[in-house]
Amino acid sequence: MLGIWNLISKMDVAAHIIVSGRVQGVGYRYFVIHQATSLGLTGWVRNVPNGTVELRAEGDRSIVESLIQVLKVGPRSASVKDLQVEWEKPTYKEKGFNLKW
Repeated sequence: MLGIWNLISKMDVAAHIIVSGRVQGVGYRYFVIHQATSLGLTGWVRNVPNGTVELRAEGDRSIVESLIQVLKVGPRSASVKDLQVEWEKPTYKEKGFNLKW
């Protein structure tokens, strides 16, 4: 059983993502929380003083990639101009997907 768990956990990744455009004041963070939670991902999202939104999502790589595709569009009132992704190792520190201040 331990061997299966090791195989499963090796598929897990973390993505540190910076989203720019009109992404503050339009419900983008709550959109991220809803999408990530519905996909079963863990992590956090926050506004950055420079006008971007920063997030970190952990889970199965294919599911994180699905989230990234949705984030490129965002909620109806947002206008995403750029999305930067940096792949990292998961830390498994977050419980659920949270709003970070």
